Amino acid sequence: MVRPNQRLHPQATLIDATATAEPERTGLQGGIQARFLQHDMAYGELALVCPSGTEPHHALDWQCERPVHLLRNVQRLTAPNAGFMTGPGTNSYLVGDAHTGFIAIDPGPADADHLVRLWRAALHPDGSGGNIAMIVCTHSHPDHSPGAAPLKALCDGRPPILGLPSAPTARAASAFTPDRTLQNQELLAFIPRGLEVNFASKHTLQVVHTPGHAANHLCLLLVEDGLLFSGDHILNGSTTVVDPPDGNMADYLDSLDTLLALCQQHDVQFILPAHGHVLGGSQAAACGAITHLKAHRLKREAKIAAVVAAHPNGTVDDWLPLAYDDVPPRAWPVAKRSLLAHLERIQGRPA
Repeated sequence: MVRPNQRLHPQATLIDATATAEPERTGLQGGIQARFLQHDMAYGELALVCPSGTEPHHALDWQCERPVHLLRNVQRLTAPNAGFMTGPGTNSYLVGDAHTGFIAIDPGPADADHLVRLWRAALHPDGSGGNIAMIVCTHSHPDHSPGAAPLKALCDGRPPILGLPSAPTARAASAFTPDRTLQNQELLAFIPRGLEVNFASKHTLQVVHTPGHAANHLCLLLVEDGLLFSGDHILNGSTTVVDPPDGNMADYLDSLDTLLALCQQHDVQFILPAHGHVLGGSQAAACGAITHLKAHRLKREAKIAAVVAAHPNGTVDDWLPLAYDDVPPRAWPVAKRSLLAHLERIQGRPA
């Protein structure tokens, strides 16, 4: 579950301001060609789908009826749950191909139509659907994991549901027990089936534990292509809610450092979030998104600390409009959760 506490400056969201300027790219919005610069939120997706920039046929409008082919081995299907907390909806991803089978990442809510579309998009070599070998949940919030069990039931092979079990701190709606618990740094490798195995066509996902947004949050690195599936830890154009006690701001910031090091080590150029378009376009852009996000969080925390120091006898409700005076009041109830997480880190004890 996500919601921006503050709209991030798009230039800083996608790429560090000091990085070399990238060429403009063209995509389709409402069926009309539109130009995008590197500070625009859709720029990274266009860089991934149309790296040459000369085939401006990628539609950027959000829809839930058809999968979007981002790479030869990556499809995105957005769930029909757009809203205040979910933006355009939860992005479910299919990684793989007809010969290796697919890993389904974040099947989303238990929406029957969405799950059938995922099933149909996971093609067998004969063109039939349901070629899903594993289902992975980045975490167990209600917009990410409830679809896992019914999707499993749709598939003849009954693919295992993988992830991290929910912690005792999770809300009842986020209770989750996977069929198998994924270990940190574990590799999920898919190799084409058949007598003539082409190892160049394999797909390998590396599991990275990233607590913070939720205690059982994880991200996935597609090793061969240098893509990071970031779940709700990194979003495009907004910050994620860190809601204690299951969310923890210290863990969240530490996990950002983990992801930054991972992106540098594996030359990650694109980040695929659970809500919003693809981020990045270069290693500088992907890493810049992470470093800016951490800087934004620390800046917010410093502002909160200053407000508390100026009003030591105040309450959380007193501090909230002062610390988030740049955020629309309708978002304050959600921002209050992250305020509590920052206070917990500042004070070194539960807020």
